[in-house]
Amino acid sequence: MNRPNTRNKNKRQKTEDNNDPSSEILRKIHLTGEISKGDIRQLYLIWKPKCHGCRGNSKDSPNCFCGLIPPPNGARKTGLWQKMPDIIHSLGPNPCKDLRPSMDTPAGLTNLGATCYANSILQCLYMNTSFRAGIFSVESDLLKQHPVLDQLARLFAQLHSSKMAFIDSAPFIKTLELDNGVQQDSHEFLTLFLSLLERSLSLSKVPNAKTVVQDLFRGTVSHVTRCSVCGKDSEASSKMEDFYELELNIKGFNNLDESLDDYLSLEELRGENQYFCESCFMRVDATRCIKLRSLPAVLNFQLKRYVFLPKTTTKKKITSAFNFPRRLNMGKRLWDPSESGLMYDLSAILIHKGTAVNSGHYVAHIKDESSGQWWEFDDEHVSKLGYHPFGEVTSNSSAPKPKLDCSGQVETVANGNHLKTDQTTDSDFSNPIHEIFSSTDAYMLMYNRVTDKETGRYLNRKCGANDIDIDVKNCSLPPHLSSEIQELNASYAHACEDYQHRKDRQVAYITERRQEVKSVLSEAPVDPLEDSYFWVSTEWLRQWADNITPLCLDNSLIQCIHGKVPISMVTSMKRLSNTAWQKLLSKYGGGPTLSGDDYCIDCIKDRAKNAVCANDYRDRRASLRQVADAALAGDCPDGASYYVSKTWLVQWLRRKNADSPCDADAGPTASLRCPHGNLLPEQAPGAKRVVVPENLWLFFFESASTVRPDDILNSSVFPADSEPCEICSRELTEVACMEDSLREAKLKQRQNHEKLILGKSFALYPDCKYFLVPSSWLVQWRTYVTATGKNMSSFAEPQNLEVTMNSLICEKHSQLLERPLELVCKRGVITQKVSSTDGLTLIPESDWMLFCEEWNVLEGKGISAEIAFSSSTANKLVGSCEESPIVEEDLSRSIEDANDELEAKRPYIITHPEVCEDCIGERKSCELIRKLNYCDENICVYLVRGKDAPRSIKEASLNIFEPDRRTSKRSRKTSFGNSVNLKVSGSTSIYQLKMMIWEAFGVVKENQKLHKGTVEIEGDSATLADRSIFPGDVLWVTDTEIHENRDIADELSEQKIDSQQAEEGFRGTLLTSDVSVQAFQDTSSG
Repeated sequence: MNRPNTRNKNKRQKTEDNNDPSSEILRKIHLTGEISKGDIRQLYLIWKPKCHGCRGNSKDSPNCFCGLIPPPNGARKTGLWQKMPDIIHSLGPNPCKDLRPSMDTPAGLTNLGATCYANSILQCLYMNTSFRAGIFSVESDLLKQHPVLDQLARLFAQLHSSKMAFIDSAPFIKTLELDNGVQQDSHEFLTLFLSLLERSLSLSKVPNAKTVVQDLFRGTVSHVTRCSVCGKDSEASSKMEDFYELELNIKGFNNLDESLDDYLSLEELRGENQYFCESCFMRVDATRCIKLRSLPAVLNFQLKRYVFLPKTTTKKKITSAFNFPRRLNMGKRLWDPSESGLMYDLSAILIHKGTAVNSGHYVAHIKDESSGQWWEFDDEHVSKLGYHPFGEVTSNSSAPKPKLDCSGQVETVANGNHLKTDQTTDSDFSNPIHEIFSSTDAYMLMYNRVTDKETGRYLNRKCGANDIDIDVKNCSLPPHLSSEIQELNASYAHACEDYQHRKDRQVAYITERRQEVKSVLSEAPVDPLEDSYFWVSTEWLRQWADNITPLCLDNSLIQCIHGKVPISMVTSMKRLSNTAWQKLLSKYGGGPTLSGDDYCIDCIKDRAKNAVCANDYRDRRASLRQVADAALAGDCPDGASYYVSKTWLVQWLRRKNADSPCDADAGPTASLRCPHGNLLPEQAPGAKRVVVPENLWLFFFESASTVRPDDILNSSVFPADSEPCEICSRELTEVACMEDSLREAKLKQRQNHEKLILGKSFALYPDCKYFLVPSSWLVQWRTYVTATGKNMSSFAEPQNLEVTMNSLICEKHSQLLERPLELVCKRGVITQKVSSTDGLTLIPESDWMLFCEEWNVLEGKGISAEIAFSSSTANKLVGSCEESPIVEEDLSRSIEDANDELEAKRPYIITHPEVCEDCIGERKSCELIRKLNYCDENICVYLVRGKDAPRSIKEASLNIFEPDRRTSKRSRKTSFGNSVNLKVSGSTSIYQLKMMIWEAFGVVKENQKLHKGTVEIEGDSATLADRSIFPGDVLWVTDTEIHENRDIADELSEQKIDSQQAEEGFRGTLLTSDVSVQAFQDTSSG
């Protein structure tokens, strides 16, 4: 059973003209000239019924209004029928979304690229109410003349009272002259920033502001060195040193107590490290330790999470868990034991996310001092964590009591961080003092000294002069900042109101427009029998129904030159009811108004005429098709006949039947017409012709004249008895004669040089005379002589031989500028190596004489040569090619004694004139310099599996490099490994090359053993030119797999930071400059 053909099942079938009623109506109109009302209904498709529920709008029915708008639950990507949220989105960002949920929620800071390190520190400083109050108390005169303080105060004021959910930190970052694209260390930023603030605030006249940095963050230590013999401390031990944070080692330690014990531990000074005691007057054993003399109100612990790896000369982050308590007793660690009850409460945790040293992301977890709630500050995003620094243990507002394990310990987990408590009782669960937290990313810990909550002042403890007296409860904005924030908030509120107003107005307008479109389209259809209707452009109607803001009514697209409705536009217009038309016209204006009576009689008659002509043309063309096929086959009836282009006729037959002539029907004889206006000889290219009968020619000529009436030359008439152009025939004959002569000359040269034309080496003998010819010229000569047939004229003659020979002689010494190619002695036969580009090739004397005759060269221009022998230990003769070694391969031990004697000697070439070593050496030096200075050239690198590379790889660099050869950069797989082409320069270092190989193959640079041939390439600081690596060289590398694999991104980021920013750090910014402070001092003194 044959399978039914469903290929064209859904394809719209074309209506045959013979069965189309419109075709018969048009033929009748053309014959009679009369148009009835029924003809109008049929031609303008008015008879088609109204339709409902079509999938799309039908062009074949002027009564179809389906598909102009989407279905009830549908939407479109653009225009009036988009989803309402998308339309609202086009109004721009909603400023209301950037407002704080409430003023109890802290605001975030924008990340300008890589400024998270600064954002996290600024949030820690701002959330400290004492520091915030100190900044707010700075007098306005100082702020005006100190830009850093001014921007910090403005930033804090916005964080305090702005209604925005996040604050733009750009003015502050710009004032500090920080590079927002470079990641920096947050600890270094804090240290330098506090130092800058301390210098700047020292100029303030407000006591609380002048020393706020020292009062909050400064403590004192002393480095005590004690003699083990006399027990006395050194004089330097009594010296007090300030500190603003304690840097603690965490490698090998599990918690904060262990790190503090290590920080304060005794160091034994023995052996070579003995201490010179001034009391004992000798080097003695001693101990050294750090003593905490006084502690600040805010105690910062810097956790050393980065260690240096000597093997890889890189830094690595320590990601082990580190425990720290919520409440810390530092009294027992002071030098004065009377302060045993000095307590600190955890207030902030600075977290560094990521494993790389010089990249990653900083966030801060900070406790609100007033509410006790913890917040996570991640740049613009601020999240509530509850009463635990790493989030609530459960989702309930009141967490259940943790369960005790068998040891009496409590352990819970929140967000991947462990929370532990010491042994306790049920009554202690309401007091979180004993909680222990653990983190793998904590980078800095901030502890606030415990205060008396009733007075808001610090407890009166004798810990030095670090107590601060600022009313933090009533911390409010100063007037100059308050007015500025009020203006900003007012502008934010105005922007929100304006956006909401525009949104409401747009939503109301869209709703009204949609209702209008639905209403008009529901009233638009007209019954086919209805005579009162109006025509409207489908294109305008579609845009009106789809655009948010439609244009005025435009019917000019469907109007003919007579101002009526043409029959040709019936598929581009719709019939509208009188009600729908009046609504559109009254609201949008425009026109012109085209009613049902405005059909164009003239256009209908023209259409009828064209339709009848098209039918006649198709019938006539179809009838002449068989005649054309017969003419192409060579069967032309007797009678008058004409020439047409064979190629043109073939294309005419291939074209489908059309209603009228097209551009391809022009020029049936264009390719047969010569430049002189006559018939081109048939031997000329593209001049093949066919004889066609007169009736077919007249049809061709008539069609061509219709398409291009002014182009007479392309339809030149050539009867079958026309004679070809005499001038063109004579020229073709002359060309043919020249080609015959050239063909004969090439054949003679091939016969004269039967062995030389093969391009193979031949046996050389010591007693024979030879001549030297450039190898490149011989290749050009062979290509030229062997080219025959159609390709004969496409190859140019080789360069003039006499000029080529003259270029081989240097002007200074009249000696040779090129060396002959090497000689090869194999099984007693001497031959010369073959090359297509370099060196001079030996040819027999007979071939040289023939070259002189064939190419008009004087015999004296030749460079003669002969073969001579010398012992391998003997000195070479003057004038010989000293750089032409002999290559001996597969010597046989069983050949005759004469061959043994020949192989024991060394054949070389004696040239007349001699080889000019001075000029050749100078030229090679210049070439070497040029090679060393190459830029953006390709080298190939193979990754070899195994300990050694194949012989083909080791010898690959000996091949000649072709600079114009296109090479692929894609890594390719071979049987022994992968290969890749790399773009390098002579100044590229070996280190940079290894980084490219690392990126291509994933082999870390420490594991790469790089070779060129059999030589290992060492020295990362050396350049490719230093190691004689040139364009086209082939290198190979093996993977030792000694060092651990790591991501190249870490290496690249560290390389960038180390080379550009690590050494400079914040150099060039205001953090390392006191210009602004000095300028203010100068202003004050002036």
